[in-house]
Order: sequence, then structure tokens, then C-alpha cells
Amino acid sequence: MPASSDTPSSRRERPAKPALTRAGLVAAAVAVMETEGLHKVTMRRIAQELDTGPASLYVYVRNAAELHAAVLDELLGRVEPPSEDGTWRERLEKVLTSYAHLLLDRPALARSALVARPSGPHYLDLIEILLALLAEGGVPDGQAAWGVDVLLQHATATAAEHAGRTPGARDREDWHTLETALRDADPGTRPRTAALSGPLLAGPPDARLSWAIQALINGILHTPTP
Repeated sequence: MPASSDTPSSRRERPAKPALTRAGLVAAAVAVMETEGLHKVTMRRIAQELDTGPASLYVYVRNAAELHAAVLDELLGRVEPPSEDGTWRERLEKVLTSYAHLLLDRPALARSALVARPSGPHYLDLIEILLALLAEGGVPDGQAAWGVDVLLQHATATAAEHAGRTPGARDREDWHTLETALRDADPGTRPRTAALSGPLLAGPPDARLSWAIQALINGILHTPTP
């Protein structure tokens, strides 16, 4: 008599589960983040995705913070590499802008990146690219080493600041409140703020990011490390 559909199958008849690996763990975490958000990237949720117990994941990552850092590192592999066209400054800006947009598209990851400490291969590749471009521009090694940190910090902070803002009534209201406060600044007590209220608010985000990157590059070029 054939077994009914409710009869549990023997373990021997079930397909073998793929072996757990760190790469597979990180790939599953990235997939969950892209579909459900970073807040769902927990040891329990990823264990469920991989059909295993949470305890088995600790062989590969120490905790959720390390897992989030690994997710960030994996996504850094998507940063646009420098092209052959343009000056070293322009190519450096394109890489940093690509990095910032990667985070802007993932608000929770942008905020997490402010404190995450990635140390994987894609992070190291990004550091190598930035150092090579700064070297091409004649930046001394010590200034380049510290400058990379400053450039990535600014791009990360910019992404974290803007990533959580979704166009809507609340965002427009907050912006209008700031705009009104600056434009109504008392020239008697805040003369510079009153005079520069327009420029303080001017410029689209990408233009301001571009300007900030170039300003930082200028500073890195001309500020020796102590």
C-alpha cells in the first residue's frame, strides 16, 4: 500500500543539507537584509533560513554585530571600481559616491556602518583602491592613511543622515521648520546666519557631497600628520 502524503519521510530519503560555511551564512544574511531589512538579520532568523540551530552559527561569527559587519563587507564588493577616465580626484570621488549611494539605498545598514568595523576582503580592497588613488595624486603616505579614514567617515555619516529620511509630510514639515528658523534669524544677534541663510540651505545632496569630498581631499593634500 503506498504511503499517504502525511507519512513522514525517512531521514535517509531527505536531500542532504548543504554544509554550513561562513560564505553561505553571510550570503543568507545579505538575502534576508535585502528582502526584510537589517533588523531581521539575527542569529535566530538566519539559522531558520539555513535550516539549522542558532548555536551552530557561532562557529562562524561571534555575534550579530559581527554578522552585520560581514554583511557590510559583502556589499562593499558592489562599490563601483574606479574607471580609467578622468583625473585621480574625479575617480576618487566616483568611488566614494558609489559607496555612499550603496548605503543610502539601505538606511539601516548606513546607520550600522557608523559603528561597524568591517575587516573582510572587500573592505580591504576598497582601502587599497582609495590609497592607490591618493598616491596617484601625490598625497604623502601618512596623510593618505589618515585621509582614507576621514573620507569614508564623511561618506558614511552623509548616508546615515539622509538614508532614514523618506519623502513625505513629516520630512517636508521638518525641512520647512529649519528653513523658517534660518531665514528668520535676527540680523542683530546672528548677522552671519541671517546673511547666509540662502547658501546654508542651497544645493542638492549629491552636489554637497561632491563639494565635501573635494574639500576633504584638499585638506588631506595640505595637512601633514603630526
